[in-house]
Amino acid sequence: MRSGLSVVSGRMVPMTTTSAVLADASAYADAVATATKAAAAYYAGGDSALDDDSYDRLVRAIEAYEKEHPDEVLADSPTGKVAGGAAVGDVPHSVPMLSLDNVFSAEQFAAWAAGVERRIGREITAWSVEPKLDGLAIAARYVKGRLTRIITRGDGTAGEDVSHGIDSIEGLPAELAEPYTLEIRGEVLMTTRQFEAANEARTAHGGEPFANARSAAAGSLRAKDRAYKVRMLFFGYGAIPAEHTAEELAERLRTRPHGELMTLVGALGVHTADATEVPNRVVATIDEVQERIAEIGALRAELPFGIDGIVVKADLATDQQDAGFGTRAPRWAIAYKLPAVEKITKLVGVEWNVGRTGVIAPRAELEPVEIDGSTVTYATLHNPADIARRDLRIGDQVMVYKAGDIIPRIEAPVAHLRTGDEQPIVFPEVCPQCGSGIDTSEQRWRCERGRNCHLVASLSYAAGRDQLDIEGLGASRVVQLVDAGLVADLADLFTLTREQLLALDRMGPTSTDNLLAAIERAKAQPLSRVLCALGVRGTGRSMSRRIARHFATMDAIRAADAEAVQEVEGIGPEKSPVIVAELAELAPVIDKLAAAGVNMTEPGATGPAPKGEAEEADERPAGPLDGMTVVVTGAMTGALADLSRNQMNELVERAGGKSSSSVSKRTSMVVAGEGAGSKRTKAEDLGVRLVTPDEFAELLGDLLA
Repeated sequence: MRSGLSVVSGRMVPMTTTSAVLADASAYADAVATATKAAAAYYAGGDSALDDDSYDRLVRAIEAYEKEHPDEVLADSPTGKVAGGAAVGDVPHSVPMLSLDNVFSAEQFAAWAAGVERRIGREITAWSVEPKLDGLAIAARYVKGRLTRIITRGDGTAGEDVSHGIDSIEGLPAELAEPYTLEIRGEVLMTTRQFEAANEARTAHGGEPFANARSAAAGSLRAKDRAYKVRMLFFGYGAIPAEHTAEELAERLRTRPHGELMTLVGALGVHTADATEVPNRVVATIDEVQERIAEIGALRAELPFGIDGIVVKADLATDQQDAGFGTRAPRWAIAYKLPAVEKITKLVGVEWNVGRTGVIAPRAELEPVEIDGSTVTYATLHNPADIARRDLRIGDQVMVYKAGDIIPRIEAPVAHLRTGDEQPIVFPEVCPQCGSGIDTSEQRWRCERGRNCHLVASLSYAAGRDQLDIEGLGASRVVQLVDAGLVADLADLFTLTREQLLALDRMGPTSTDNLLAAIERAKAQPLSRVLCALGVRGTGRSMSRRIARHFATMDAIRAADAEAVQEVEGIGPEKSPVIVAELAELAPVIDKLAAAGVNMTEPGATGPAPKGEAEEADERPAGPLDGMTVVVTGAMTGALADLSRNQMNELVERAGGKSSSSVSKRTSMVVAGEGAGSKRTKAEDLGVRLVTPDEFAELLGDLLA
């Protein structure tokens, strides 16, 4: 099911559809009206009632109907028009500023490319491949190296002067590195960080939050006389001659390959995709284009800015000239659209869950919506302050984002779709778990009882296979121990006696001895497992391993201040003080664990050099995975069959590598077991080395002994 809109009594309302087929002339007319209204709202101020995917699907349905019924095409149809015919402007473009046509699959792209080659009568031997930025297209005019004017795309022949926004745009210098007169074209957008800052500023001044980064950039670029400023980022994607451009430069701009022009644009000081993790790349064959599309798509979720596809262009100017232009788009370039990662759906409720450390976490309940190949029914809500800042209400239409393995999140409410029936989100006044008071002194609220609120859950987690691995200590047994008053914290598990356990229901001599033996074995677990079992806020299994390998001993971890903790990969200035404070709070439990004989060191780790001493060369023998990023997926077999995913990740890091849960161009190796699925496919697409569990076991050698 996909999100969309229909027109009912003149009002646009959400709906779900399984297809994009218009049944008759009435449905076609409604679709044209809906698409036109949505495009007009977007280009007027960024407030479209349709998410990008729904608009694309609607326009494709309109195009299909018009192909079957050419005599019924309405004059205001968005097809064949730049910006759907909705944009306006009174500043003429010296060269038409067109849109791009779209393809949505490898088969459609291959057919399009073959059509271009047929049109020019030869094979194209150079293709330019770059990300399709999800923002607003503009033309920036430079005179003798100075930025004088910026103009929106408009209807392709004339655009709107938005030069008042020049000082809000990063990456578009006021002065070029050379005193050239020319026009640079590109996209203005907001990064994730800029979008968050823009919404904070907007809501602080009484405005409704932006629905997403794309609409935020579109609306902000046009806005005048605001009491606040927002920042945006420019990406250059082309350069053309302007009035009074020197003939030598004009000839260069007209005849050089696109890839060379982008190198020139970057050298002039303009920000381009070449400065990012997804730079423009020129390749020779269609197969190489497809490989590059897969590479960019795999990195999409990690990028700090939005992309909704990949732009493929004939790189050589002669190929472009011979292919020519249509009324709406060049014939030598296409946008290969990626699956939508943003959709509009309804917020139907909010759950308040209490974690094992006592943190009270809200979670959004959504009307089911398909995003990036999966059905999303829940989304993260970071904390009450986040809810208030976004002005979320039950019943809101909300923009939801999900890409790859990213946990779905709500970007913002689509406030202009409110009907007046929405209701405020009610925050809890007492802990939803135990009824105690709530500590609201920080953004993340916490039960005043902290870990004791969820003692059973905390102890069950600590005893789990990937933590202390205490076999026989399941949740029901933990409940018995807590109810009997035998354990009040993790350390109490290690002081249990045979007599105490035998006194419990359903605990005979054999089960008692087995549990005591498992608790004794748990004392020898590495420090990383002990640290994870403690449930320090801001850490998990992988972070606990990093901290343990960095510091080597619990004493060193406890002695570290916030600055020292930040030296651990993945810990920033916000998280480090929390970890330090958590360890201080856990000091009595840690002391009791050490007194009970629980191991407090990490095997193979040496810890950081003492301050003031010269760093000596690392004499540790190189591990078989040194410098490698490894992803483990699928079911392990052979010598690795009994290992959990956490144990596999521990092996990777003991061997000198870095474990990861997602495949990208940075991945060095994927260990693909049975049923590896999408991660194996992505590795194949990116050319990442694949090994079987048996091959991996052989590579690790003595580490498995």
